[in-house]
Amino acid sequence: MKHYKLNFLGTLLMFFSWAVNAQKTKVMRAAIGVTNVENLWDTIASADYIDGTKNPQNPAFHRSVPVDSIKYLEVSGTYTGPWNDDAVRGKKYIRNQILSEDFTPKSAKHYGSRIYFRKLANHSKVISELGRKETNTNPVIVGLIEVENRQVIQDLVRQPALAQSNYKIVHYNSYDARGIDVALIYQPNRFVLLDSYQKEIAIFGEDGKREYTRDLLVARGLLDGEMVAVFMNHWPSRRGGDVASQPRRIAAATVLKKEMDALRLRFPSIKLIAMGDFNDDPVNISVKDILKTVGDPAQLSEEKPYYNLMYKPFKSGVASLAYKDAPNLFDQIIVSANLVKNSGDLTHYGVFKSEIYAPDYLKNTNGQWKGYPFRSWDGDTFTGGYSDHFPAVVVLQKFIK
Repeated sequence: MKHYKLNFLGTLLMFFSWAVNAQKTKVMRAAIGVTNVENLWDTIASADYIDGTKNPQNPAFHRSVPVDSIKYLEVSGTYTGPWNDDAVRGKKYIRNQILSEDFTPKSAKHYGSRIYFRKLANHSKVISELGRKETNTNPVIVGLIEVENRQVIQDLVRQPALAQSNYKIVHYNSYDARGIDVALIYQPNRFVLLDSYQKEIAIFGEDGKREYTRDLLVARGLLDGEMVAVFMNHWPSRRGGDVASQPRRIAAATVLKKEMDALRLRFPSIKLIAMGDFNDDPVNISVKDILKTVGDPAQLSEEKPYYNLMYKPFKSGVASLAYKDAPNLFDQIIVSANLVKNSGDLTHYGVFKSEIYAPDYLKNTNGQWKGYPFRSWDGDTFTGGYSDHFPAVVVLQKFIK
């Protein structure tokens, strides 16, 4: 009986010690998401102004300007060469955008302030919900696809649903023919930006002429004290067919792979997150073979160090869009092995949950497109909807005392 009492007392003490330690241990989570904002344009016809006398890291190096203001700007003549940052150093040029009048009040879309502010409200609502059930707050980092310029991003983060997070912006204008860009927004109290840059993706048509697409955007920083790099992607479309256009996405995958490998070599403990609209599914050559991703954590290796969080959902029939009336999962999040296999060390960030975020209000509820994304536009008619893509989100988790 005495022996039993001692064991019982010891059990009580162990339980009390565990309870005290559990109270001191807190769960910290961070949501990181990506969303296609489907042509988030302002209402003013714009052109690109490249001021090659400034540092390319300066937002004023390459910025969007109203077409009406061009006559007041200093220019170095007409430029006819290849567009890239090095080629325009020391010069000032105007680069006209195709379809620059497409999203203006005078266009067939009648794109004015009413529609613009509705789009801002819609997208801010969606962003504010990414990972909220798990974190009870706005996402720490969000990648944006199809933004026109920095101004629309500034307008977006000032929306009531997002303003409390004091989001900062990482954005560089690309040389895409339409002026379409990718960007990142982040909460500076959680993610301390150390550096950012973009990498050119050079692609060429069958005639050998340069075709301009979105650059790869890279942001490296400290996420709650841990070094993380985020890679934002919007790979070339399937225009002309998926097979004919495949080399363009292989080119984008090659650039991304090189940058991810280089940062992993430079900072061995860094955690990498590549996300965006890849315009390919997880099983396509560009993603699986060129980027060397795997769909099962058990397959991770030095040769294949990146895990595609959207591989298993894709295999189970999950889609983020319908391209040419066929379901696809182009919106993906890919992470480095140390976010998946952390040897049981729960004091550092690891993947807790990931998903394609598709609540009912983001879907068409009836008709031919029932279940598909409830997009903003039906031809030139504004629907009041959100996007032609569902967002993707990953929630990271660790335990702290």
